[in-house]
Amino acid sequence: MFFFDWQWWNTVSNIALIINIILAVVMIVFEDKKASSIWAWLMVLFFIPVIGFFLYLLLGRSTGQQKWSDSDDLPSKNLIEKQKAQFNDDKLFTPGSVPERFNALIGMLMRNDDSVFSKNNSVRMFTAGEDKFEALFDDIDSAEHHIHMEYYIMRDDQLGRRLRDILTRKAEEGVKVRFLYDGIGSRKIGKKFFSELRKHGGETKSFSSVVSALMRFRLNFRNHRKLVVIDGAIGYTGGYNVGDEYLGRSSKFGFWRDTHLRMEGQSVHLLQERFISDWNKYGRDDSIPFEDQYFPPPGPGGDMPLQIVSSGPDSEGGEIMHGFIKAIQEAEDYIYIQSPYFIPSSGILASLRVAALSGIDVSIMIPNKPDHPFVYPTTFSFSAEMMKAGAKIHIYDNGFLHAKTMVIDDKISTVGTANVDIRSSELNFEMNTFIYSEDFAAEMKSTFEADMEQSRQLTREMYESRSYYQKFKEHASRLLSPLL
Repeated sequence: MFFFDWQWWNTVSNIALIINIILAVVMIVFEDKKASSIWAWLMVLFFIPVIGFFLYLLLGRSTGQQKWSDSDDLPSKNLIEKQKAQFNDDKLFTPGSVPERFNALIGMLMRNDDSVFSKNNSVRMFTAGEDKFEALFDDIDSAEHHIHMEYYIMRDDQLGRRLRDILTRKAEEGVKVRFLYDGIGSRKIGKKFFSELRKHGGETKSFSSVVSALMRFRLNFRNHRKLVVIDGAIGYTGGYNVGDEYLGRSSKFGFWRDTHLRMEGQSVHLLQERFISDWNKYGRDDSIPFEDQYFPPPGPGGDMPLQIVSSGPDSEGGEIMHGFIKAIQEAEDYIYIQSPYFIPSSGILASLRVAALSGIDVSIMIPNKPDHPFVYPTTFSFSAEMMKAGAKIHIYDNGFLHAKTMVIDDKISTVGTANVDIRSSELNFEMNTFIYSEDFAAEMKSTFEADMEQSRQLTREMYESRSYYQKFKEHASRLLSPLL
């Protein structure tokens, strides 16, 4: 006959209780977390004491505040200090160069992110993958000195292999090729995928592989940036990764609606600094020096003023999201937002609610389908909350919406890798471009309005008619969202 060993069970329970108490003290006293996140993790520890402990180690720990690179090495160091002084003396802006009410936003991003205010740029926007990648391949073909690439996702599929083969050919020609990819986002590419590229002198690096992330308990931190620098003269950044689905070849998602930028001018040097800093974080033996060969004199660009803003769990935190909040607070007419995931921080949620309640046209566009089942119910829940405050929620029906954009009052716009969600705010390494151009804002507004024609607006009737199962998923996912 089987007899349950109550003494053994009591011993295990006491050990689990002690571990939970210690971890709870660590979270409350030492971890720099928001109250909602702390309470969510305490509930996990309470209901699943042993498993919850390991879940916290894998998903709940912060990275600390160690910077990726020594900012004193950056070529823009002297320029940013000069611009800060000019800003303080009201000498940075020429009359009419940027809307005056956004001067404080520019200054905030300078002080908190060392974001250079760059004026001599030309920027081209892409909203279809075919156009973006054909332009990129043409620019790669013309490369003579170096090609630097950083992507969250790299697929071993038709598009991924085409890009790899082009890079291999350029390496054979003597062009220096470096490719940095996220180890978890690109986990499906095998060890041999880049073998030919490396054979011809190309270099590749993985930002924290699955094994490395598990061993270091850093599974939840991802490099979500997407950027390309060619010969220090042409740059790309935005929402597109590398894979067939981004060309609309997925039967599940259909047309992939995203937004990406091609840049020329001083801004390319800022992208170059970002790439070199990220590359040098992982191994010093093949580090890239901040030498003139990577920062040639900018060619004739344009007159588009912008700032490139980076954020991540290794920084002070929330630089991009703070930019979002400040821009929202300056809105007077409208705020148009596109994001595949809408799980805003309390600050962004409050700012958008106040804007909507004040009569400002707050229009938020989300996808009509999930690419991550856990996230979409939370997106739907927060969207409905904004709808109740007077915002308009547009559900994009012409494929999958992956664009991460915001445009305000025909004055300012932002395009980048950051979603309006908690992961982008606190866990991912992200990068966004803030553009202070009325012409570009008008183009962004026109694109949003064209997307509205292929969307349907969420109504109270649609929201209230959802099933009990849908309601359960929304409430459950919203309760769990602080664990991100």
